[in-house]
Amino acid sequence: RERAHAVPRSKEKKEEQVISLGPQVADGENVFSVCHIFVSFNYTFVHVTDLSDKETTCCVTAGMKVKRCKELGITALSIKLRATGGNGTKTPGPGAQSALRTLACLGMKIGWIADITPIPSDSTWRKWGSCGSHL
Repeated sequence: RERAHAVPRSKEKKEEQVISLGPQVADGENVFSVCHIFVSFNYTFVHVTDLSDKETTCCVTAGMKVKRCKELGITALSIKLRATGGNGTKTPGPGAQSALRTLACLGMKIGWIADITPIPSDSTWRKWGSCGSHL
């Protein structure tokens, strides 16, 4: 028996296409996203979404966020900073400053920073009673 020899296929050069996951933007323009930072005294949570707050871009730690944002073509962030609020503390914890510094040092441009801590409009008491003795 004689085998039919396979005819070698011509090797075509395939052009590599660069896939961009982010929006198409001209050079020098900034692409904004919203960065929600929730800070209590023992936990810092950073969450990046698009401008409509409907689609999550990434949520891990601050350094890992910048890498993912740059992959998606995001160059600037608007920051919403939130503390516990309610009957908890109204001031952000120590992680807020370090999270902002990390985002800025790794090359993200910061548009505006807003404090969105929920503050009660009534006289909400903290837990443990009235927090002090009354005479």
